[in-house]
Parts: sequence; structure tokens; C-alpha cells
Amino acid sequence: MDLSFTGFLGELLENPALLVTTLFTLGVIFVNGWTDAPNAIATCVTTRCLSARNAIIMSAFFNFLGVFIMTQINSSVASTISNMVDFGDSTQNALVALCAALLSIVVYSVGASIFGIPTSESHSLIAGLSGAAIAIQHGTGGINGAEWVKVLYGLVLSLVLGFGTGWVVCKIISFICRDMDRRRTNRFFGFAQIAGAAAMSFMHGAQDGQKFIGVLFLGAAFAHGQNSVSGMEIPVWLMLLCSVVMALGTSVGGEKIIKSVGMDMVKLERYQGFAADVSGALCLLYSSLFGIPVSTTHTKTSAIMGVGAVKRISAINFGVVKDMVLTWIFTFPGCGLISFIMAKIFMYIF
Repeated sequence: MDLSFTGFLGELLENPALLVTTLFTLGVIFVNGWTDAPNAIATCVTTRCLSARNAIIMSAFFNFLGVFIMTQINSSVASTISNMVDFGDSTQNALVALCAALLSIVVYSVGASIFGIPTSESHSLIAGLSGAAIAIQHGTGGINGAEWVKVLYGLVLSLVLGFGTGWVVCKIISFICRDMDRRRTNRFFGFAQIAGAAAMSFMHGAQDGQKFIGVLFLGAAFAHGQNSVSGMEIPVWLMLLCSVVMALGTSVGGEKIIKSVGMDMVKLERYQGFAADVSGALCLLYSSLFGIPVSTTHTKTSAIMGVGAVKRISAINFGVVKDMVLTWIFTFPGCGLISFIMAKIFMYIF
């Protein structure tokens, strides 16, 4: 199978379904960089360690590195996404179903925003792929349970591990610095938090970038008549393409999201912001190494809540917890059902 960049461009011109799938995937990656990546730098902006503009530029750069470097070191998240569903033996139908799954993410995200329902691109992607696989296989035989269970682990990890790690790291920092001069520690944590935000941005790229690399990789395989990507290496140009698009999305902005995550949820001091960034990055690193797809937004917000709980539980805005739960309740069945219907319609038309 020719996975060179020129070969892929040739396939795009000859296969409209692959072209649409690629455009939708890159569009979702761009939106992910725009909406999710600012969570990584929210704390360092709201504690005034960096201006929003400089933080966004830094985040775009480290998102790029996260996608590119981590995919070469360990592409297990991309493999999990690619292998979690089985679209059957007909690769043309599989490509059409994949296109339907990606379109369902757009439709669901727009509809959810109209009704004020919080969304997660990561969860929408997983739900969309699953709904399309059920449609094309006429049942749950299209779902790889061994890979899908990692999604359930991810739901628990993003909340429980994020909160717990944030609480523990913040407690340790508070104990170590309890007798130190606040002005000196503030200066130190100002620089440390910039490093923490860079690490968080890197891991965001490593997690979310790999998810969509897995989808594009799957689409390329279907276009070449192969119904599996097992044992195949992800080409470097594909890593570069996804990382550049995500970085561009991040560079567009996200100041409103920065304010929502960094200020509205819980008021943080610099050492707390550093604790939240380090905790979120550690949880994402653990999840990436074990191939567990998690929501980077939920991981970071859980870490922030864990840090806030060190002061007092009342310091946390539990409306954010409610939004996270609503995301879980609505996204999986909602996006999955839309994808199922679209896949059926697309297969009938094409």
C-alpha cells in the first residue's frame, strides 16, 4: 500500500469519499486546536504568568511537538482509535461510513451548542465511529470490546485520577513551601507554571492529535482496499499534517475558553496553577503510554478541581462537574445515533 504524500493526494482526486473524509477530519482537528487546546494554557494566563497572545503561540508550538514526537515514540492512542471498530469487508462502504461518522460530529456539535449542551470532540469521535460501525455491521459485532473498554477507563481516569493527582501534587507543594517567603516562591512558580503549561500543551497534542491521526490513517487504508491498519506504520507526513492543522487552530484564539476554565471554575494562585498543569500533563502521559483515549478538557478541569479542593471544597464551581456529566450522558448516545442514521443514509445513496 502506497502511503506516500503524493500517493495520498492522488487518491484524494480519484476518491470523493476519501476527500470528504479528509476535509472533515482536518476540520475537526482545527476546531479541536481552537476549542480544546486553550484549556492547557488557561491557568498560566489567568495567574498572569503569560499574556493570552504569547501563551497561545507557545501552546500552538508545543501542540505541534506533542503530535509529532509522541506519535513516533508511542502511537498506541492512534492504534486504539483505529482498531476499536470493524467496518466490515467492503472498504468502499467502510469509507462512506467513516465519512458519515465525521459528519455526525459536526452536526452534533452544532446542535449541542444551540441547546447549550457541553461537548467533547474526543467523545464525539468515539461515539461517531461506534454508531457508524453498528450501522454497517447491522449490530454490535462492529465494536471491538477490548479496545472500547479503554474508553470507559478513560472516563474514570480523566475525572478520578485528574482530581486525585491535582490534590496530591498541590498538597506536596504546599507542605514543601509552607515556611518559604511568598514573594520568592511566586517568582519561581511564575516560571515553573510556564513550563507546566508547555508540558500540558505537549500532552494535549499527544492525546488529541493521535486520535484524529488514527481516523485519517484508517481512511487511507480503506481507500487502498484494506479494512485494517494492524501492523502498518503511520507515515511522518500524516503526523506533520495533523500537528500543523491543530497548531493553526490553537493560534486562532480561545481567550473566552481561557477565562471560563482558568477564572470561572476556581480562583488559582501561581503554585496552584503549576500543580494543576503538572497533574494534568502526568495523567495525559500515563493515558497516552497505555493507549487510553481520554478527554484532555476533562482531565485538566478535574486537576484544577483537585487543586481547588486543597483549600476548601466550596472553592470549586460544581456547575463544571455537572457539564462534564452531561457531556457523558448526551454525547455517546446522541452522536452515536446521528452517526448510525447518517451511515445508513450514505450507504443507501452511494
